[in-house]
Amino acid sequence: MLEKVDLEKKMEKEEYRKYMDILTPKLGRLQRECQERKIPVMIAFEGYGAAGKGVQIAELIQGLDPRGFQVYPVKNETEEEKMHPFLWRFWTKMPAKGRIAIYDSSWYRKVLVDRFDGNTTEEEVERAYRSICSFEEQLTADGMIIIKIFLAIDKKEQKKRLDKLLDSRETAWRVSKGDLERNRHFRTYQEMNEEMLLRTDSAYAPWHIVEATDRKFATVKIYSIVTQVLESKIKEAEETIRRAQSCQLTVKEMEDRVPSVSVEEQALKESVLTKADLTLSYTKEEYKEKLPKLQKKLKKLHGELYRRRIPVVLGFEGWDAGGKGGAIKRLTQKMDPRGYVVHPTASPNDIEKAHHYLWRFWTDMPKAGHVTIFDRTWYGRVMVERIEGFCSKAEWQRAYKEINDMERDLAEAGAIVLKFWMQIDKDEQARRFKERQENPEKQWKITDEDWRNREKWEQYEEAVNEMLIRTSSPHAPWIVVEGNCKYYARIKVLETVVEAIEKKLEEKKS
Repeated sequence: MLEKVDLEKKMEKEEYRKYMDILTPKLGRLQRECQERKIPVMIAFEGYGAAGKGVQIAELIQGLDPRGFQVYPVKNETEEEKMHPFLWRFWTKMPAKGRIAIYDSSWYRKVLVDRFDGNTTEEEVERAYRSICSFEEQLTADGMIIIKIFLAIDKKEQKKRLDKLLDSRETAWRVSKGDLERNRHFRTYQEMNEEMLLRTDSAYAPWHIVEATDRKFATVKIYSIVTQVLESKIKEAEETIRRAQSCQLTVKEMEDRVPSVSVEEQALKESVLTKADLTLSYTKEEYKEKLPKLQKKLKKLHGELYRRRIPVVLGFEGWDAGGKGGAIKRLTQKMDPRGYVVHPTASPNDIEKAHHYLWRFWTDMPKAGHVTIFDRTWYGRVMVERIEGFCSKAEWQRAYKEINDMERDLAEAGAIVLKFWMQIDKDEQARRFKERQENPEKQWKITDEDWRNREKWEQYEEAVNEMLIRTSSPHAPWIVVEGNCKYYARIKVLETVVEAIEKKLEEKKS
């Protein structure tokens, strides 16, 4: 593919100026339109060493308002980045709605430079490709514009540019041993790039190849690509809004028209929650005997997790008053507080709303050797947001795959991922609500919203059952915790975590 590209294309200065006089103000106008419409943009520059990524980025930003973009040079991973899944550093560098992020090299480094240098196995390369495609698909589905630009030059031109850089003390530092090695084995590296272009070219995030031998030609082509893509996406967004406004029925009205499910059809639906035996219990004496032993064992295992650099992600969901807080408290009571953090998940704030819904969870994922516990999780997307209408049906339906992909990335990076659903029945919830209302020290735990949510118990039950079925996997299982007896629930959570850690440590030995 790349060897067929005509790299002799050139542009005269006069023609260049004519194009830029039109394209430069146009780019600035489109940037403002993206800001007004809250459309986020990611522009990734890839290509051969010395192809001019830095030069072309510098040219591109001349047409942009510096208050609305940020440039990220992507080099070798830092120690902090190495302790997370490889896409973590790009989730943390994601633009908010209305802003532009420009990447000098990108998430493709994993399947290009790192692969060529032998820093990734072929198995890791395959996983990286799968993660990259999922990453781009879910971002663009959420409204992100991703523009991928590949700067192409041939081996001879690259060698000439590298030699010129090496000839000057002021620029020699820009040439690495890796650059020289990739030039010596240009064909091998070219094949890796061709594979990358073929495997990751998609309708939602296509590649744009730019002939980069002539700087002026490359600059004009890049400006043309960026402005054409932005203009097209803005028109698409406007058309979507027009179609929505022209509809006679709102989304809610449409959903209200869906025929109700008959009793017979409801009975045919699989239910995970009804299988939970809520009579399971421990006496206070049994609880007091088991708890300290498990906490002592967990304390020791926590130290092993740090020593072996194994991250742990624990998610807690459940009915209001289901016992999440009590289970988390007993879980962490004897753990070293320097090695874990508990994130209570509330409604997203303005900054979080300006990003993909998974962004705030990715940014809080633990580094290797640490434990992160989420009190409420990313599953709000397919429960409260689904039921309360905070997202569209299309958004919560595609969230199952997005969540499964994220959890797979965490597990493949070596993390233990466990998700607990704290199950109680409606009568037990009412009893606990009443107890909280009557106890001055617990009244803060109960709100009018908690009582209102009880009225939607059946809707939540249906959503939870679907969630458990569609997102439980061997690498990130759901554990339904029978919680009518708090003693039993707390012990089951501790036993499950201990067992999972011991199993992971055994796997590491083999």
